[in-house]
Amino acid sequence: MKDKSANPSTDTFTLTDNRSGKSYELPILKGTLGPDVIDIRKLYAETKCFTYDPGFTSTGSCESKITFIDGEKGILLYRGYPIDVLAEQSDFMEVCYLLLYGELPTPGQKKKFEKDITYHTMLHEQLIYFFRGFRRDTHPMAVMCGVTGALSAFYHDSTDITDPHHRMVASYRLIAKMPTIAAMAYKFSIGQPFMYPRNELGYAENFLYMMFGNPCEEYKVNPVQAKALDRILILHADHEQNASTSTVRLAGSSGANPFACIAAGIASLWGPAHGGANEAVLKMLTEIGDKKNIPEFIKRAKDKKDPFRLMGFGHRVYKNFDPRARVLEKTCHEVLDELGIEDEPLLDIAVELERIALEDEYFISKKLYPNVDFYSGIIFKAMGIPTSLFTVLFAVARTVGWVAQWNEMIEDPTQKIGRPRQLFTGAVERKYTPLHTRK
Repeated sequence: MKDKSANPSTDTFTLTDNRSGKSYELPILKGTLGPDVIDIRKLYAETKCFTYDPGFTSTGSCESKITFIDGEKGILLYRGYPIDVLAEQSDFMEVCYLLLYGELPTPGQKKKFEKDITYHTMLHEQLIYFFRGFRRDTHPMAVMCGVTGALSAFYHDSTDITDPHHRMVASYRLIAKMPTIAAMAYKFSIGQPFMYPRNELGYAENFLYMMFGNPCEEYKVNPVQAKALDRILILHADHEQNASTSTVRLAGSSGANPFACIAAGIASLWGPAHGGANEAVLKMLTEIGDKKNIPEFIKRAKDKKDPFRLMGFGHRVYKNFDPRARVLEKTCHEVLDELGIEDEPLLDIAVELERIALEDEYFISKKLYPNVDFYSGIIFKAMGIPTSLFTVLFAVARTVGWVAQWNEMIEDPTQKIGRPRQLFTGAVERKYTPLHTRK
């Protein structure tokens, strides 16, 4: 793969200060894809002004070669490969290698990578006592945050971020152990014994085994379910500079150890506006309650004065269609057909909602198509994964993206500790009044 770093073009952006009449020439950087970028690194030094961009939605915070999104055209590329091609023809371990190293692995490289990941899936045995410190009704994401952050207390041989080998070992450990932590969080919440990972199983298979297996009887993983989960993991592996990824980079910019950085990413992902979207889909379906109530809720969704919103339709980034949803639509129906689920009210409602959204002129005109969260929520529900685990599985998938982005940031010679500025609108300097004189 040919890499091309962003370089100043011959073009510049002229900024004129209307207060003084002075003009400033700002370099324009060109990437390989996407819009040009105005380089404002010297803006404050030259103008004594900051830019104001709440949410940083118009600000490029870093240079990256990992993931590209074009929301208008519905494009998502991992290292240049279209997401639908990877989801249909690849598997999660191969995609992990691609995100980490920038190239698809050879057969030998893939075999070694899978072996290395597999032999890091066990957790330090003392971490079992850490789990016992949580209440049984603790949300699994709280457990994920705590246990992931605690890994730095057990694996001191992979916390030196200046050592490439340490970074590689930490990256492998995080990818490998996340499904184990997730499954243990679930088992602990229902009072069942932990299931240890099995080296002969694949990544998605191992998670399903640890989730649904028990020591009393043999558990065979359904291959259709395992393939569906593998695709979901691929589709959620990375998504450019989203809130949780930016959080990982910001935490990492201070020199924090990788386990702490990923724990920070998990905390950010926990928010309902980010990783909790597929959980919100199930809550919406529960609110609708019955297929006969769908017309009423469709009417409410079209009413601008009604606060009700159909969750799982449309996307903040993808203004046309979500390319991940097209892959998962097919997978969703494969899982439903395989499991032969009948008379499941929430799934019946979901299927009917999907039909309406794909045929109703209102949804079509506004491009409110079912997104990846809509389909993943249905799949998880059909597979028997509890709603509280939906965001946890998102974290399992996104860990490789976080790790790849973190590594890229550490290796970037231009990276600095994150320090956003502010538009201060508080009080100016005030005179302190002693307590006894205040009235």
